[in-house]
Amino acid sequence: MSNITILDTPIAGLKIIQRKPISDSRGFLVRMFCQTSLASILKEKTIRQINHTLTDKEGTIRGLHFQYPPYSEVKIVTCIKGEVWDVAVDLRKNSPTFLNSFGLLLNPENYQSFYIPEGLAHGFQTLTSNCEMLYLHTEDYNADAEGGVNAIDPKFRISWPMRMSERSVKDENHSFLEDIFLGI
Repeated sequence: MSNITILDTPIAGLKIIQRKPISDSRGFLVRMFCQTSLASILKEKTIRQINHTLTDKEGTIRGLHFQYPPYSEVKIVTCIKGEVWDVAVDLRKNSPTFLNSFGLLLNPENYQSFYIPEGLAHGFQTLTSNCEMLYLHTEDYNADAEGGVNAIDPKFRISWPMRMSERSVKDENHSFLEDIFLGI
């Protein structure tokens, strides 16, 4: 029996990974990753890189980030401290949910992760101070393939839950999509 359940979202391929902790009088154990349990969504892909981030300030928005082909990546994103509103935006050419966004509350207490397939941009807003995120990637970071779109672009219809307190200069400088953008 797996302690990991995979849940669908309104965007094809975008999944919620729900974990079930095993608890006793000492505390709990949660399986953070299992290649076998996630084989149905990972297919032949393997995790190649793991990143851990800290965002100090409540209200900060990071993103929206992705990598262009042939370095497109799957991400599995987990909040291990604090609370975030995590968002994915479909940028896939010819997708029926092109430019749609979907958000999910992530925190250590809900035992959830976001499975973000290739072709979706990802970002989040911190809802508490000192948020820590764990990212599993199926590709190595490639600076030449790095892409980003502006997290406040109205085309995505993202309802960020808080007033934005901070963004990086790089994220602020991501452009809004032009009407001629057909996807990646």
